[in-house]
Amino acid sequence: VQLQASGGGLVQAGGSLTLSCAASGRTLSKYYMAWFRQAPGKEREFVARANWIDFNTYYADSVKGRFTISRDNAENAMYLQMNNLKPEDTAIYYCAAALLQTMSPSMYDFWGQGTQVTVSS
Repeated sequence: VQLQASGGGLVQAGGSLTLSCAASGRTLSKYYMAWFRQAPGKEREFVARANWIDFNTYYADSVKGRFTISRDNAENAMYLQMNNLKPEDTAIYYCAAALLQTMSPSMYDFWGQGTQVTVSS
Protein backbone atom coordinates (compact mmCIF):
# COMPACT_ATOMS: atom_id res chain seq x y z
CA VAL A 1 0.00 0.00 0.00
CA GLN A 2 1.26 3.45 -0.90
CA LEU A 3 -0.15 6.30 1.13
CA GLN A 4 -0.13 9.98 0.24
CA ALA A 5 -1.08 12.51 2.89
CA SER A 6 -2.05 16.06 2.01
CA GLY A 7 -4.10 19.01 3.19
CA GLY A 8 -1.91 20.55 5.85
CA GLY A 9 -1.35 24.24 6.17
CA LEU A 10 -1.31 27.28 8.41
CA VAL A 11 -4.49 28.12 10.31
CA GLN A 12 -5.42 30.32 13.23
CA ALA A 13 -6.50 28.84 16.52
CA GLY A 14 -10.14 27.89 16.37
CA GLY A 15 -9.96 27.19 12.67
CA SER A 16 -10.39 23.99 10.71
CA LEU A 17 -8.46 21.84 8.28
CA THR A 18 -9.18 18.59 6.50
CA LEU A 19 -6.33 16.19 5.86
CA SER A 20 -6.52 13.57 3.14
CA CYS A 21 -4.81 10.23 2.81
CA ALA A 22 -4.97 8.67 -0.62
CA ALA A 23 -4.11 5.00 -0.93
CA SER A 24 -2.91 3.11 -3.95
CA GLY A 25 -1.66 -0.35 -4.64
CA ARG A 26 -4.23 -2.22 -2.59
CA THR A 27 -7.69 -1.79 -1.26
CA LEU A 28 -7.80 -0.61 2.31
CA SER A 29 -10.47 -3.13 3.32
CA LYS A 30 -8.00 -5.35 5.15
CA TYR A 31 -6.35 -2.58 7.12
CA TYR A 32 -6.71 -0.53 10.22
CA MET A 33 -6.05 3.05 9.25
CA ALA A 34 -4.74 5.70 11.56
CA TRP A 35 -3.49 9.23 11.86
CA PHE A 36 -0.41 10.06 13.91
CA ARG A 37 1.36 13.33 14.52
CA GLN A 38 4.82 14.39 15.54
CA ALA A 39 5.72 17.78 16.93
CA PRO A 40 9.32 19.04 16.96
CA GLY A 41 11.32 17.35 19.69
CA LYS A 42 8.50 14.98 20.58
CA GLU A 43 7.71 11.37 19.84
CA ARG A 44 5.17 10.39 17.24
CA GLU A 45 1.78 10.15 18.91
CA PHE A 46 -1.47 8.47 18.05
CA VAL A 47 -4.33 10.73 16.96
CA ALA A 48 -7.13 8.51 15.65
CA ARG A 49 -7.79 5.20 13.96
CA ALA A 50 -10.52 3.39 12.08
CA ASN A 51 -11.24 -0.18 11.16
CA TRP A 52 -11.88 -0.08 7.44
CA ILE A 53 -14.41 -2.92 7.47
CA ASP A 54 -16.98 -1.44 9.86
CA PHE A 55 -15.26 1.92 10.36
CA ASN A 56 -15.27 1.64 14.09
CA THR A 57 -13.27 4.67 15.20
CA TYR A 58 -11.15 5.58 18.19
CA TYR A 59 -9.63 8.91 19.11
CA ALA A 60 -6.94 10.17 21.44
CA ASP A 61 -8.40 12.10 24.36
CA SER A 62 -6.61 15.24 23.20
CA VAL A 63 -8.60 15.38 19.95
CA LYS A 64 -11.86 13.69 20.89
CA GLY A 65 -14.82 15.85 19.95
CA ARG A 66 -12.71 18.03 17.65
CA PHE A 67 -11.32 15.61 15.06
CA THR A 68 -13.27 13.16 12.91
CA ILE A 69 -12.08 10.37 10.64
CA SER A 70 -14.05 9.63 7.51
CA ARG A 71 -13.50 7.64 4.36
CA ASP A 72 -14.38 7.37 0.71
CA ASN A 73 -14.44 3.75 -0.37
CA ALA A 74 -14.69 4.60 -4.02
CA GLU A 75 -11.61 6.80 -3.81
CA ASN A 76 -9.77 4.45 -1.45
CA ALA A 77 -9.09 7.46 0.72
CA MET A 78 -9.30 8.53 4.32
CA TYR A 79 -9.79 11.98 5.77
CA LEU A 80 -9.22 13.73 9.08
CA GLN A 81 -11.52 16.67 9.70
CA MET A 82 -9.93 18.87 12.34
CA ASN A 83 -12.06 21.53 14.00
CA ASN A 84 -11.37 24.01 16.76
CA LEU A 85 -7.65 23.67 16.20
CA LYS A 86 -5.27 24.65 18.99
CA PRO A 87 -1.61 25.69 18.87
CA GLU A 88 -0.72 22.40 20.54
CA ASP A 89 -2.09 20.59 17.49
CA THR A 90 0.87 21.91 15.50
CA ALA A 91 2.78 18.92 14.13
CA ILE A 92 3.50 16.87 11.06
CA TYR A 93 0.54 14.58 10.51
CA TYR A 94 0.99 11.10 9.08
CA CYS A 95 -1.50 8.54 7.87
CA ALA A 96 -0.66 4.89 8.33
CA ALA A 97 -2.03 1.40 7.74
CA ALA A 98 -1.70 -1.74 9.81
CA LEU A 99 -3.08 -5.26 9.81
CA LEU A 100 -3.58 -5.05 13.56
CA GLN A 101 -5.82 -2.87 15.70
CA THR A 102 -3.21 -0.87 17.58
CA MET A 103 -2.18 2.61 18.67
CA SER A 104 1.52 1.81 18.54
CA PRO A 105 3.26 3.45 15.58
CA SER A 106 5.81 0.64 15.46
CA MET A 107 3.05 -1.79 14.47
CA TYR A 108 2.02 0.15 11.39
CA ASP A 109 3.37 -1.22 8.14
CA PHE A 110 2.70 1.59 5.71
CA TRP A 111 3.12 5.34 6.13
CA GLY A 112 2.34 8.43 4.15
CA GLN A 113 5.01 11.09 3.85
CA GLY A 114 3.44 13.51 6.33
CA THR A 115 1.79 16.89 6.00
CA GLN A 116 2.57 19.92 8.16
CA VAL A 117 -0.18 21.50 10.24
CA THR A 118 0.64 24.78 11.94
CA VAL A 119 -1.84 26.47 14.25
CA SER A 120 -1.09 30.05 15.23
CA SER A 121 -2.35 31.59 18.45
